[in-house]
Amino acid sequence: MANSRVLLSIGHGYSANKLSQKLIKNQDWKVIGTHRSKKMSEDELKSGISERIWPGSDLFEEMSEATHILSSVPPMKDGDPVIRLLGEQFANLSTNLTWVGYFSTTAVYGDKEGGWVDESATLYPNTKRGQQRVDAERAWINLADKFGFPLHIFRLAGIYGSGRGPLAQIQSGRKKNQVIKSNQIFNRIHVEDISRIVIASMNNPETRAIYNVCDDCPAPPEIVADYACQLLNRAPLPRVLFQEAELSPMARSFYAESKRVSNQLVKQRLGLKLKYPDYKSGIKSLI
Repeated sequence: MANSRVLLSIGHGYSANKLSQKLIKNQDWKVIGTHRSKKMSEDELKSGISERIWPGSDLFEEMSEATHILSSVPPMKDGDPVIRLLGEQFANLSTNLTWVGYFSTTAVYGDKEGGWVDESATLYPNTKRGQQRVDAERAWINLADKFGFPLHIFRLAGIYGSGRGPLAQIQSGRKKNQVIKSNQIFNRIHVEDISRIVIASMNNPETRAIYNVCDDCPAPPEIVADYACQLLNRAPLPRVLFQEAELSPMARSFYAESKRVSNQLVKQRLGLKLKYPDYKSGIKSLI
């Protein structure tokens, strides 16, 4: 019997893979995931996810078949690659298309010096990466207005889960110290709750929606790292002041922003209660 719902996952990464496996396991879904080169694990292929190489194909048949499309592809210097390479194909989408999602980031809000923001906040990115995301969001909104498809934008906080985040970094030895910067605070989100929020959105499609995807408990990174060390029965990581730390440009841009992000809209509009509302419950679940 043919699958009643088909997800085309463009830029099929960590969060999209967790979502896809959940869809295939629990519901009548077919999932097609794209990568720049063949990289799906045995577990992914065994779960039933079909792989496509993109860029390198036009995805015309896949887009025509899809009832749901999710883009996890980050913007580049010359804009959003999906819109640049596939944008005009949205004119030929199936009438069965009920939902289009785009994974953005809370970096679009910029630095709020530890203050609160929600989806209604004016976007003032103060990093190049954040500005590229703002531009990409606007491009997706313009494309949705042009071709009349429903669009859901998800502004993701710091993602963690199995194999990813502070616990995995400490266990593997990749994280050897903790950078300290005054008033540095941000939200996180467990990958399981990303899947749950996206599925709730799929079940409640709107013409246009923007959701902050984050937990209830913004916290300084050193507090989270200390808790992970505690669970692992290890001493806290050595502290290094931000001014003295050797950081990559990407890491330094991360420390350029401090804010508390509200997820009230997800709770109110989607009626969803997070499984892991704070870093303690989320990290503890990974032990």
